[in-house]
Amino acid sequence: MQVELQSSEGLVRRLAIEVPASEIDVDVERRILDMSRRVRMDGFRPGKAPLAVVRKRYLGQVRDEVVGEVMGRSYQAAITEQNLRPAGNPTIESVAGEPGESLSFVAVVEVYPEFEIGDLTALEVETIEADVTDPDVADMLETLREQNAGWQTVERAAKTGDRVTVNFTGRIDGEVFEGGSGTGMQVVLGEGRMLADFEKGLADIAVGEPERVFSVAFPDEYPVENLKGKTAEFTVVATEVEEKTLPVLDDEFATRFGSPSVEALQSDVRKNMERELKQAKKRLIKDAVLAAVADSLTFDVPKALVEEEAVVMRDGFVRQQMPDADPSKFDASLFNEQAANRVKMGLIIMEIVRSADLQVDDNLVEEFITDIASAYDEPEQVVATYKGDREMMGNARTVVLEQQTVDYVLSQAKVTSKPMAFKAVMNPQG
Repeated sequence: MQVELQSSEGLVRRLAIEVPASEIDVDVERRILDMSRRVRMDGFRPGKAPLAVVRKRYLGQVRDEVVGEVMGRSYQAAITEQNLRPAGNPTIESVAGEPGESLSFVAVVEVYPEFEIGDLTALEVETIEADVTDPDVADMLETLREQNAGWQTVERAAKTGDRVTVNFTGRIDGEVFEGGSGTGMQVVLGEGRMLADFEKGLADIAVGEPERVFSVAFPDEYPVENLKGKTAEFTVVATEVEEKTLPVLDDEFATRFGSPSVEALQSDVRKNMERELKQAKKRLIKDAVLAAVADSLTFDVPKALVEEEAVVMRDGFVRQQMPDADPSKFDASLFNEQAANRVKMGLIIMEIVRSADLQVDDNLVEEFITDIASAYDEPEQVVATYKGDREMMGNARTVVLEQQTVDYVLSQAKVTSKPMAFKAVMNPQG
């Protein structure tokens, strides 16, 4: 076999591979002979068909199979010979080789980028310090009350925070448009879930007042094509106005969450918040560490890996947001930018692990699983489930190794910290 590494661009490598005819022809003849001993053909007893007859009928099929297998073996041998690290499957070009002639083809493949992490002691990384405070716990308890609020009918005009039930009809140029009419629709004033003009039109509305008519402008980026940039006239009648009633924060309320008293609920809520804060801090610090390392490096990211990751992200997004939809109907390239960043960070982690010769610490894996299990009512069962599932254990080891990578960088870099509030850590985009 002959291999030539042709001119390449970026991470793309072109391998011109030539395989002697004998390597193919010998295997083809061997398989034809073996087939003649067992094949069933009309007019002949099993395994008694003449070799020439078998060859004539099956030569093309057998040769195609052999050529495919030889190309696969040759490609694997070629990348080993050239010390290449493919980042995806190859594209095969320029296949040539009739029976009796050598087989030649070109395999085009992307490879992993080669880069060095460099001097980590020169890096500057800013971490965060945050704690759960008493006001944070109080805010969370208020959130729980809000989430468990009830609604009570009132005989007055609606105000911000009220829930209004309306019947409505929308028209554009005097014509009712599809989806523009409905009955019994509930709107909580001030939540901002409706178009601003629609919610503004419901201000101070009351049951029994005459039909209210107002205009609603649909923005140019509205997702319904025939409504983009249009202005509709809505006729609305209120059928009910309700005000929110919050449950009393007492022991009875606490039992809804499995806590016997308000004091126990406060303690349980704090523990959950501290657990969530710990994980959120880890994510933010990990992002800061990898961003600092990434800013010190310049390398190309394999398109093949980006495309694969984009498909994974698309499928996950569709399954979460639209469980009944077919993910393949959506364009995965919309996730390319995020996917490229994920792939880049993954490559950086791999290189740090390699260059620092990091090994997964089994004790940290145990701590990781125990920490996850502590959030459940039966932690022992969760631990047993993890240890009995190879995939779950693999994921746990990956997470731990990534954290070890972050800790290693922090041990080398110049680290400063800044204080952050609980809410800022939990909602960094807010």
